Amino acid sequence: MKSSTLKLVVLLLSVVAIWLIVKWVQNPQRKQEDTKTATTSQRPVPVETAPIKIGPIEQLRTFSGSLEAQAEFVAAPKVSGRIEKIFLNIAEPVHRGQVIGELDNDEYIQAVNQAQAELAVVKAQLAEGRSDLEVANRDFARIKTLRTRGVASESQLDTARANQLAKKVELEVAQAQVARAESALETARIRLGYTRIIADWSGGDDQRVVAERYVDEGETVSANTPLLRIVDLDPIIGVVFVTERDYARLRPGQSVMLSTDAFPDREFPGSIARIAPVFKQATRQARVELNIPNPQQRLKPGMFIRATVVLARLSEANIVPEEALTQRDNQYGVFLVNPDGRSVSWKPVDVGIHENGRVQIEAPGLFGQVVILGQQLLKDGSLISIPADSGLSAAKENNTDAR
Repeated sequence: MKSSTLKLVVLLLSVVAIWLIVKWVQNPQRKQEDTKTATTSQRPVPVETAPIKIGPIEQLRTFSGSLEAQAEFVAAPKVSGRIEKIFLNIAEPVHRGQVIGELDNDEYIQAVNQAQAELAVVKAQLAEGRSDLEVANRDFARIKTLRTRGVASESQLDTARANQLAKKVELEVAQAQVARAESALETARIRLGYTRIIADWSGGDDQRVVAERYVDEGETVSANTPLLRIVDLDPIIGVVFVTERDYARLRPGQSVMLSTDAFPDREFPGSIARIAPVFKQATRQARVELNIPNPQQRLKPGMFIRATVVLARLSEANIVPEEALTQRDNQYGVFLVNPDGRSVSWKPVDVGIHENGRVQIEAPGLFGQVVILGQQLLKDGSLISIPADSGLSAAKENNTDAR
C-alpha cells in the first residue's frame, strides 16, 4: 500500500516538473514572437500613390442598338402583268419620278383602242340624236303653225310635241354615253400608264438608293406586289432602348457619338431626335431614336451600333484613380497621405461620376496624394513607404524642378 502511494506521488511530481520545464522553454519563444510581431506592426507598408486632381469629368453611358432608314418607299405596280424590264438593282441611286420598271402593256393598249372605238360609236350616236332633235323641232314648229291656221289638228300637235321631247331625251342619253365612254377611255389610258412603275415618293430628298430587289424580269406579278425597296440614308436613324434608370437623364437634342464594327476606328456624331413616351411592358425599356448625319452613306440600315451619351458633366471636380477607392465598414473612402509623407489617414468620401478609370469624389477641401496600391494592409494612421518612382516622389521632383 505504501509502495503504491509512493509511486503515485512520484508520478505527480514528474508531471509537474515536465509542465514547468515546457513553460520555461515556451516563455522566451513567446516573448520573441511578441517582439517580432510588434516590430512587424511598426514596419512601414510599401504603397503606390497618385495625386488628387481637379478638372472636368463626364458621366458617359453606352447603349447598344441598330440603324434604320429614315424613310423607305416600296415600289409596286398598281396593275397585274408580266415584268418586261427592271431598270435598277440594289445599291443604285433613284431619283423622284424616275421610271424603275415596265410591265407587258399589250393588253392595256388593246383596252385603250377598244375604249376609243366605243367613244367613236357613242359620238356618232350623239350626232344622230342632235340631227333627230333638229328634225323634231322643225316638225313641231311646222305643225304648230298649221294648227294656228286651222289646218292641223290638236292631236297632230300633241304627237309632234311628244316626238320633240323624246328626241331631247335621246340626245341627253347620247351625251351621257359619250361622257361614260370618255371616262372609260381615260381609265384605260391610266391603267396603261400604270404599266410604267415610277418612284413617286413624297417628302424627303429627291434622291434615294435601292435597298432590296424582290423580283426579276419575266415574272408575272399581281397588283401591289413589291418590286423594289427604296430607302433614304441621309440622315439615318439609330434606335436604342433604355431602362428607367437612364430614361430621365435623356432629352431631345442631346449629343451622341456612335461607333460600329464596320468602322472600328471612326466615330459618327449624332443627336437624340425622339424619345418614346411609353415603356415596352415585356422589357421595361423605352425606344429612343437618334438622328445621325450620313452624307457619305457609309452607315447602312441594320448595322449594329454603340451609342455613347453624356449624361452629366462637371467642369471642376475632385478626381482620383478608381484604384484609390476602398471600403471600410460599408463606407467608401481613400487613404490620404499625411503631410509628413510617412503615414496615411482614412478619409470617407461620397463617390460621384465614373469615367475611364477615374472617379469623382465628393470631399470638400481634400487634396494631396492618395494610396492606389497596398490599401489592404493599411488602417488609419499606418506608416507607409513610397518607392522613388511613385506618385508622391514624382510630385516632389516636379515641385523641385518647378522651383
